[in-house]
Amino acid sequence: MDAIYKIEVDPVNNILRQYLAGFFEPADVERFVADRNAAFGQLTCGPNQHLALVDARHVKIQQQEVVQAFQAVLANPPLRSRKLAFVVSHSLACKQLQRAASGRDARFFYSVAEAEAWLLGRDGVLPRLAKSNAPEWHMPWKRGVQGLTTDA
Repeated sequence: MDAIYKIEVDPVNNILRQYLAGFFEPADVERFVADRNAAFGQLTCGPNQHLALVDARHVKIQQQEVVQAFQAVLANPPLRSRKLAFVVSHSLACKQLQRAASGRDARFFYSVAEAEAWLLGRDGVLPRLAKSNAPEWHMPWKRGVQGLTTDA
């Protein structure tokens, strides 16, 4: 699967939601970073005060060059988020994300609901298996694919 990404801004909660899937090439990372940087203009908070949620459940194992490119993105001080949450699956790609996020105070979750609860400081409020009230991200490649599920 080729690289797919989507960036959404929640200006009320100052959350930058990023959805990543597939296999990225260095040029894909550059396009993603340019689009993500443009999205910062929609936030209503000051620099480094936003929250970041990255749904990487459908990211494939990446080339080392791409892991290093994402690591550089995450280490860029002027664009760092106040809190960073990754939604991941049980895969080797999760290990790559953990390596890329080394040096950041990032948390890893298996559901969007848990990630958002932590970002918004409500991590003790939602039961662990509660259905999220947040809309599931629109990922058309998920429909009908066995083993890919929404939050439960």
